Amino acid sequence: MKPIFIIGYMGSGKSTLGRNVAKMAEVEFIDLDNYIEQRFHSTVRQIFAEKGEEGFRKIERSMLHEVAEFENVLVACGGGTPCHFDNMDYMNSMGTTVLLETTLGKLHTRLLRGRHKRPLIADKGDDELLEFIKAGLAARMPYYSKAICRFAGDLLEAESEVTESAERFIKEFNLTKRVPNNKT
Repeated sequence: MKPIFIIGYMGSGKSTLGRNVAKMAEVEFIDLDNYIEQRFHSTVRQIFAEKGEEGFRKIERSMLHEVAEFENVLVACGGGTPCHFDNMDYMNSMGTTVLLETTLGKLHTRLLRGRHKRPLIADKGDDELLEFIKAGLAARMPYYSKAICRFAGDLLEAESEVTESAERFIKEFNLTKRVPNNKT
């Protein structure tokens, strides 16, 4: 199987969905930000601080090219990954891109809950965060809209919703459990 790249705005549920789909379909899951952190023994936040956004984006592009060579892999990309260099066109040429579409209200709720973990939004008030999300989505939509497929990301709260969404994703993208080769 060629790679499947899950893209979407922060808080859309890319990692939650990807991790569960990969587990159920028995394929490898890679969260691109985590992959970068492991390879560079540094957090994304530290890389940004040391190398700036341009330096981070170059690293991100390099790591994207690396994981795009893997087979049987599901990659959750950072929210900004598709918006730099030729990343979106590259992902489309190497596998399947799936935009995880999540409503503005759901993004706002999720990001309010987890804003303390995200440096870009940690100090934003509720209304300010909503405006930040609107502006971010507007800026990124020209890139996100190049995705080959779209998938609904609102139902990823309760465990049952995550399971149902993962099952739907597996069915929609024809991911089946791999059968190991039994050599005798």
